[in-house]
Amino acid sequence: MRSWIKTALWLGVVLPAGAALAASETEAIKDRLRPEERPQQAYDTAGSLALASLTTIRPMARKSVAPAAQDALAPAREVDGDANAGFQRWITAFKIRAQTQGIGAATLRAAFNGVTYDASVIKRDRNQSEFTKTIWDYLDSAASESRVRNGTKALDAHRNTLERIEKHFGVDKEIVVAVWGLESSYGSFRGDMDIIRSLATLAYDGRRGDFFEEQLIAALKIIEAGDVNPRTMTGSWAGAMGHTQFIPTSYLDYAVDFTGDGKRDIWSDTPTDALASTAAYLKAFGWVTGQPWGIEVVLPRGFDFTLANRKIQKSPREWADLGVRATDGRPIKDHGVASILLPAGGTGAAFMIFKNFSVLERYNTADAYVIGVGHLSDRLKGGEKIKGSWPRGDRALTFTERKELQERLTRAGFSTEGIDGRIGPKTIAAVRAYQSAKGLMPDGYASLSLLEKLR
Repeated sequence: MRSWIKTALWLGVVLPAGAALAASETEAIKDRLRPEERPQQAYDTAGSLALASLTTIRPMARKSVAPAAQDALAPAREVDGDANAGFQRWITAFKIRAQTQGIGAATLRAAFNGVTYDASVIKRDRNQSEFTKTIWDYLDSAASESRVRNGTKALDAHRNTLERIEKHFGVDKEIVVAVWGLESSYGSFRGDMDIIRSLATLAYDGRRGDFFEEQLIAALKIIEAGDVNPRTMTGSWAGAMGHTQFIPTSYLDYAVDFTGDGKRDIWSDTPTDALASTAAYLKAFGWVTGQPWGIEVVLPRGFDFTLANRKIQKSPREWADLGVRATDGRPIKDHGVASILLPAGGTGAAFMIFKNFSVLERYNTADAYVIGVGHLSDRLKGGEKIKGSWPRGDRALTFTERKELQERLTRAGFSTEGIDGRIGPKTIAAVRAYQSAKGLMPDGYASLSLLEKLR
């Protein structure tokens, strides 16, 4: 068995017996973005992805989640004797709390019937590796030829439904399909973990107990509403469900019954409710109909890289006055105010990003994910590949190296206001200040060569 098939089986994904939307099982599996390859929190905006362990919990409203690096240091919950015995005592106490929140006794009996402690979930939650992936490697997979090909097939297979969704919510059908493609490979890998068992195990574990107990209560409310029965409520080990990987609280707030059968069914082989729910979610967070997520641009020689800042917004006409053009040399049409994004610094591809970029961030805050969805959707519309080059000779900084970079910047007088291994706005500002002081290109790119200069 090839190594990538072993990986797929180890992850617990469902290998489709002749998936209709994939060219073949093997192609679909090879094209899958494994959980550790999927960018999670916006820890890096400078070309590399620092991946948290909260692997597929999205879409979600922004919550305060402890940094993955700190979580990795937290010990597993101490239990006396058999872990499952302690887990069952916890369930008994939890049921009382759940009933005070309106969960009926019958729902609780059905949901927890036969549910036992799942040590594999905790093992995955504790797997805080220093894995990093460059944005170009991520995009190579996110918008690969096979993913585009399978996405085109998915569009054709569900065109009538997608056009109705687009008309109703005002969200491009290609955007919805691109989210579907990145989240579950067009429904081929929805996850087969028992959601109640996984969430209960994580809530009992206690490391992010409050968050996962909230998700568990939400999951029970979904069951009580009759949308799904406990044992067919399946998904990822961390609680994300269905074709487009909703967590339970987001499901309660944004999922829709687009088929009109009385259920918001995001689990079935028919993806209609899941796709409509994704569009409803994006609309709720302000999707602008007809506006692109972003457009690849070419920057003029001598461009002031300090202007490549999310806080600096100008109209496309103002950017054109500064020499910013589309890749065909023409000024960008007026789609509203926009910022310039350099996800891999001044030597990589550049993008003019609009409000819809921020809307997609509500699904997943990592720049690479948003660009991946946006670029895949453009390809599904018949658009071209990204034309700009990437600094492919670079490698991503490890978590330890990112902390070292912050420490050295701060000691050099360019405070990052914290040493946490996250390359966020404050660290980018410190990098830019250092680059400016040293006569370097002030693009804010936290590269290995920059770290070596600091050393």
